[in-house]
Amino acid sequence: MIVAAIPSPTQGVWELGPLPIRAYALCIVAGIVAAALLTEKRWVARGGAPGEVLDIAVWAVPFGIIGGRIYHVISSPRAYFGEGGDPMRAFAIWEGGLGIWGAIAFGGVGAWIACRRRGIPLPAFADALAPGLLVAQAIGRLGNWFNNELYGGPTDLPWALKIYEWDGGRAVLDSSGEPVLLGTFHPAFLYELLWNLAAAGFVIWADRRFRLGHGRAFALYVLSYCVGRLWIELLRTDPAETLFGVRINVFTSIVVGLGALAYLIWMRGRPREVLHRGEEPAPDDATTVPAGPGEDSHPDRPRDDDHRPTEPG
Repeated sequence: MIVAAIPSPTQGVWELGPLPIRAYALCIVAGIVAAALLTEKRWVARGGAPGEVLDIAVWAVPFGIIGGRIYHVISSPRAYFGEGGDPMRAFAIWEGGLGIWGAIAFGGVGAWIACRRRGIPLPAFADALAPGLLVAQAIGRLGNWFNNELYGGPTDLPWALKIYEWDGGRAVLDSSGEPVLLGTFHPAFLYELLWNLAAAGFVIWADRRFRLGHGRAFALYVLSYCVGRLWIELLRTDPAETLFGVRINVFTSIVVGLGALAYLIWMRGRPREVLHRGEEPAPDDATTVPAGPGEDSHPDRPRDDDHRPTEPG
């Protein structure tokens, strides 16, 4: 008998006339909005101009969604290209399935294009973005909860998660109209959600404490996320592609995490970039003279004593 367990939704899609409202999509959108708001605050505090985050998001978000879907389809191809699979479902992003690694890679390309167009250093922007990405990923995990996915092995712990048999955005009902319960499992989605929020706080703290720059805050985000994703992947029992009997995302977490650690070591000790907005550098040959009372201190203007007549020798 189940004494206590976290309930799961029995419906993840609501029909609003001909328009289906999907909880998974709403969670993704909410995560993007939260990330944009946090990044805007951090970017302006670092010297960036207001509104630049939205300009970059216009490029980065579509690239990220496309990349996330591509990675998901490549890493889980059976549902689309295996026996009984439907290749057209690869485009059904509303059913769920976005791989974070593809989203970060392709989103980075979109951000690079936007930053290049505006003359913004990509590493500096990535540092401002890092905690927002973790918050967005945490909110996005609620979409997995609505879809009854991303869970670990069976358990009867008080925080066990009820998982129902799922089909077409709704729980399958038995002959009495009750949802078919598959059992109670470790809530891997919740573990990752909490880990991501804790990691976001850690990155913000480390960034303030050590004034991280040149992409180091972003690398710290990648490293902290990979550490969490590694142990959470080892808990999961939902279907996934494997390599040598181990889930592919385990190998990905190790490789990407080590790469982030190497970058942090390589870039250690570098001061944070200073973003100058609306400032023109002074000419190399200009000499700044302290101004006296009522005098102009502009370095390009000649001093009054430069025009004194020379005394006869």
